[in-house]
Amino acid sequence: MKVQHYECTAAEPAEDIPGLSVRWVISEEDGAPNFAMRVFDVASGAASPFHQHPWEHEVFILQGKGAVKGATGETPFEAGYVVYVKPDEQHQFVNKGDDILRFICLIPHLKK
Repeated sequence: MKVQHYECTAAEPAEDIPGLSVRWVISEEDGAPNFAMRVFDVASGAASPFHQHPWEHEVFILQGKGAVKGATGETPFEAGYVVYVKPDEQHQFVNKGDDILRFICLIPHLKK
């Protein structure tokens, strides 16, 4: 069992994108057999890359306001919202507020 404050995991720049950091708070290194839990911080005006991949995202917005951009446009969200991104769906998380946008993102481990 692992119990710790999420800030005990070091924040790392996410894909060398200014204003975007990620903490891998639960991962295979912890013995989690199926999923990884990450906590993202997105600075005001920053965004994740617009991309897609063959795995799903399950997201819970902890703090801030933003939008998730897809192939057909943007959908706004704020703290308390959930977002499900299907496998191979194009997506981008954009901070639309003045403060940090913080969210939890669960993804399956990539099979090697």
